Amino acid sequence: MEIDQIQSNLHKKLWAIAQSLRGMVDGWDFKQYVLGTLFFRFMSESFVRYIRTQNIGINYAEINDCQITAEIVDHAIKAKGYFIYPSQLYSNIVKNIANNAHLSTDISKIFSEIESSASGYPSEKHIKGLFSDFETTSKRLGKTLEEKNILLKTVLQKIAELDFEYSDKNEIDLFGDAYQYLISQYASNAGKSGGEFFTPQPVSKLIVCLALNKQKSVNNIYDPACGSGSLLLQAKKYFKSRIIREGFWGQEINHTSYNLARMNLLLNNINYHKFNIKLGDTLVEPYFEENKPFDAIVSNPPYSLKWTGNDNPNLLCDPRFSEPKVLAPKARADYAFILHILHYLSNKGRACIVCFPGIFYRKSAEKKIREYLINKNYIESIIALPPNLFYGTSIPVNLLLLNKNKNDNRIQFIDTSSKNFFTKDIKKNIMRDRHIKEIMSIYIIKQDVEGISKMVSQDTIKKNDFNLSVNNYIDLKVNLEVTNIQNLEKEIESTVKKINKLRKKIKKMVKNKNHEKI
Repeated sequence: MEIDQIQSNLHKKLWAIAQSLRGMVDGWDFKQYVLGTLFFRFMSESFVRYIRTQNIGINYAEINDCQITAEIVDHAIKAKGYFIYPSQLYSNIVKNIANNAHLSTDISKIFSEIESSASGYPSEKHIKGLFSDFETTSKRLGKTLEEKNILLKTVLQKIAELDFEYSDKNEIDLFGDAYQYLISQYASNAGKSGGEFFTPQPVSKLIVCLALNKQKSVNNIYDPACGSGSLLLQAKKYFKSRIIREGFWGQEINHTSYNLARMNLLLNNINYHKFNIKLGDTLVEPYFEENKPFDAIVSNPPYSLKWTGNDNPNLLCDPRFSEPKVLAPKARADYAFILHILHYLSNKGRACIVCFPGIFYRKSAEKKIREYLINKNYIESIIALPPNLFYGTSIPVNLLLLNKNKNDNRIQFIDTSSKNFFTKDIKKNIMRDRHIKEIMSIYIIKQDVEGISKMVSQDTIKKNDFNLSVNNYIDLKVNLEVTNIQNLEKEIESTVKKINKLRKKIKKMVKNKNHEKI
């Protein structure tokens, strides 16, 4: 069977599982249980294959726990980052599931022991808390122990029935693809609250291709708002490991997304010593200052996020924000992320950032930061993407490319909003590989293409009041679709209000959840 057909069949089965269980737990919350179960199965089967390579022919699932020596445990943790005893394997849990009246508490204990197995080892920080969102004893799964067990049995058995058709060539790809598919489907069906943390794979591929273009190798790739890790994984998927010499780095403020990112990287066979994901607020508590600069940075930061801004005057002394001598507005942290990224970027590297159009023409502090970026010649290209690519919004976003090693002082503007650069799907527009290839070729040649691209001097931009809107420099009349900027701004403002409302709702839910634990 062809790999595409295998993937298609797997996708259908996975979504059927999710759909059949919808309503038993809140839609977006249930993501944790489906994805968590999938990850538990992956960890178990990956561990069994590791043991088999160390002891040819051994059937690890049939060994008694008491036969495991301390030496075996130590060696395995150093190699894999964690340890799973035979009785804790996914296959054995499912095998004995029918008569297990304490399933929810047993699984909770297993997750705790898997995480604690890494204590005192270099992998501890990467494994700790991985299953914290998979709360098998939570009231969300049911009021009684019996109700919890029924739901968990259903999920475990249905995931166990999936055939991943292992082979040396595709086993990890199939698991990783299944995981990415579920995340994208949940994002699509959850609307803005889910899509806020997810970058569609074709867009991720374009971003990574732009950031790594013509770089024979980079030290690390970094995402300061990494979400579920989709951008970092695209770098692994489309570029050989030798190009990214040291590993994958990221920071994420949302605890659930932080756990998903770590799971996602492990799921795609990136070992614990090759990635470093931190939990925290990148803007006020940044990590990796001692590890910068990074040769490649990719990011889709939350747009129009509220932050402390001028309420904390000490930030003006922060080397990330001090040079422009002005902070990003409190109501819009977009340029705070951009300046953070610029500070972490190496002199030979390139950053590619998803931005919303308003940041390129608004006045006040944002204009002053644009002036700084233009005068320093840090902006290489601005690419207007087609509309309706992202989950949760139809607004066409831009890609901003930062480069500290440009060979001229012009800025490249590219408009891809015409139908030549996407195909229409049922719900969204989609960029295919041919569209990505075309955009890359336009980006690389750095030449004017009527109605599509324009190389613009700094003097021209300064005369235009430092406005960086793509449609100021490209004749949109040539394109099939014209964007009304005023209407676009109104739509952005409306979207931001809805996002902020959802954020408040999520915070309230987290607060109630914490009280529930107490």
